[in-house]
Amino acid sequence: MRFRHPDGSVLHLSYCTNVHPAETLDGVRAQLRDHCEPVRRLLGRDRLGIGLWLARDAAKSLITDPVALRALRADLDARGLEVVTLNGFPYRGFGSDEVKYRVYKPDWADPQRLEHTTDLARLLAGLLPDDMPEGSISTLPLAWRTAYDADAARASRTALTTLAQRLDALEETTGRSLRVGLEPEPGCTVETTADAIAPLTEIARDRIGICVDTCHLATSFEDPATALDALEAAGVPVVKTQLSAALHAEHPDRPEVREALGAFAEPRFLHQTRTLTPAGLRGTDDLGEALGGDRLPSAQPWRAHFHVPLHAPPAAPLTSTLDVLRDCLRTLVGGAHPRTHHLEVETYTWQALPEGLRPRSRAQLADGIARELVLARDLLTDLGLKELP
Repeated sequence: MRFRHPDGSVLHLSYCTNVHPAETLDGVRAQLRDHCEPVRRLLGRDRLGIGLWLARDAAKSLITDPVALRALRADLDARGLEVVTLNGFPYRGFGSDEVKYRVYKPDWADPQRLEHTTDLARLLAGLLPDDMPEGSISTLPLAWRTAYDADAARASRTALTTLAQRLDALEETTGRSLRVGLEPEPGCTVETTADAIAPLTEIARDRIGICVDTCHLATSFEDPATALDALEAAGVPVVKTQLSAALHAEHPDRPEVREALGAFAEPRFLHQTRTLTPAGLRGTDDLGEALGGDRLPSAQPWRAHFHVPLHAPPAAPLTSTLDVLRDCLRTLVGGAHPRTHHLEVETYTWQALPEGLRPRSRAQLADGIARELVLARDLLTDLGLKELP
């Protein structure tokens, strides 16, 4: 979906296909047919943006076969789909029964991460619409914190500098300008937007910036305006923004609230949980850990890294952080000029929701995704943006 900002520039709204994880190229093409095109039809649009997730095997199939890449591009065109952004965070196995900590491997100290992201950039250059020369890729925020030492930091900086040089060369040969955004996430080396500023001052920041995920931002209790203003002051670009909402518990000390939270403590994904105390931010790596004892103070609200559907916050006594998303969007695109042009709804946890909230068919999932996009569209038009055909 495309929107015209009052300053005349075009913004893109898409939804991320990591909600339909596919490891192979055949699987990717099937998801376009079975999921993405039905969402477009539900919205009654001739064209719909998708934030494509390409697992390592699927990406390798495309990078080694130019004919396959052209066929994928033709398939996108035929189904009324367009790609201006890729999700390069998960490497493979995002559809596994247990993802948890595996999603952070390989990290940016591992040469495989540079190779994969370079491949994604080359693929995106071939998938961009003809009238859109700029693309974006989100990636993990360097590494999970526990295995990151000085040697890993040096290796990561070198890799990202090399990536920036390769993106420069790619623009020279293709005319496509691509940028990569580190996606701050609780528990990682770059947990907050503030954590990103120092490492990004040491590399080419015109190519490497930040992907702001509004669920992660809220989980870490960051104030959107403060965070985004600090990035702008430091010259760190917001390459893309993922529109998502975290799980919020106002009174985690109450038994009924803990029982409600327990329904979201599931075995597939990591649900980092945080609370903001007078002494600072406290947290656990997973929601089950927070509920399992007294590791996390319960006098203040808790927020958990669980991407809940934008249009359907959980029932009381829980809620979502949709207000943080609204505030972030207002700061990002509500001013005289947008601070980012690529927006992506990223609710990948539909099948991880408590049993009674999960979609039971492809049609129900498509309807839920379409409703999220309608909500995001309405937020944008309320800020003065004009939806384009």
